Amino acid sequence: MKKNKEVNQLKLLPEWYPHHSTWTTFPQNPETFFEYLEDAQDIFANMVSLISEGEKVYINVDDEFQKKKLLKKLEKYNPNSNNIIINIIKTNDAWHRDYGAFIVSKNNRAYGLKFKFNSWGGKYPYELDDKVGEKMCQILGVSYEKVNVVLEGGSIDTNGETILTTESCLLNENRNPNLSKEDIENLLKHYFGVKSIIWLKDGIVGDDTDGHIDDITRFVNENTIITAVEINKEDENYIPLQENLEILKETNFNIITIPMPEPQYFDYPDFKNYRLPASYANFYITNKYVIVPVFDSPQDKEAIEILQSIFVDRKVIGLYAYPIIIGLGAFHCLTMNVPKLKGLK
Repeated sequence: MKKNKEVNQLKLLPEWYPHHSTWTTFPQNPETFFEYLEDAQDIFANMVSLISEGEKVYINVDDEFQKKKLLKKLEKYNPNSNNIIINIIKTNDAWHRDYGAFIVSKNNRAYGLKFKFNSWGGKYPYELDDKVGEKMCQILGVSYEKVNVVLEGGSIDTNGETILTTESCLLNENRNPNLSKEDIENLLKHYFGVKSIIWLKDGIVGDDTDGHIDDITRFVNENTIITAVEINKEDENYIPLQENLEILKETNFNIITIPMPEPQYFDYPDFKNYRLPASYANFYITNKYVIVPVFDSPQDKEAIEILQSIFVDRKVIGLYAYPIIIGLGAFHCLTMNVPKLKGLK
């Protein structure tokens, strides 16, 4: 007699799995985007309109004033209005990927995992953001559990069987100081149903998340990983990205490299000439498109061509992202995919 499958088996599905919807948050905080807030909102509206062509988009706004502003921005880009759902949910910031709930498969039905969020080690206010995941599950009508562990969506990436992450982020004592590397591995395997973890070292310069994987290395299909490399040996990203590449070469996956854009900088009030974490790896896979941050950089064209050669079933679209990256994130950071599973409203 065959053994039954494990009861209550959890599985984190890869981003290219068909989406029920995307969740995101309207950029509203001037302390994140400074004088580029209006530009960031326009780019956000363009992104949302593209996503809405193939799936529902749930958008968090702080109040009715911000809702009206968002609707006005969206008008410019002609979204599928039937797929736009705006919820008044107050937030501290726009990075839904990191504070939203993971919607996983539990015995082939949608189930929410609400991890703790502490703003990348207590760097910024986060009390409102930490409540969003629970509200997200309630609106979607799914059962969920709260996990007493800090984990951000941008810190992991999966093909459904393996998780990619970085030691600089998940082993940082500002997240879960009482958990060992083995503890974290066991936790990831239990909650996400994966068999193995690939640990890279560091992220890119300027990333205030302590090295999120979605800025450097991503699964693009079951057997292929794309990873960012810097060709300029004098650039401060060169060595850490080469170290990560060497680790990946030791795996059984097909490894494709993608260039880094030219360095991008911004003068913050308290930090002049800050190196921004600009990367083409922070793309978002939707049902219809792959939305890639571009920077009017000579490498933009090559990066889009590489990604288009992989995502043959989707159109790869580059959106100018400098105003967004001033907030130290890009399109993947703004979004959280909800897989198409039974049990969702």
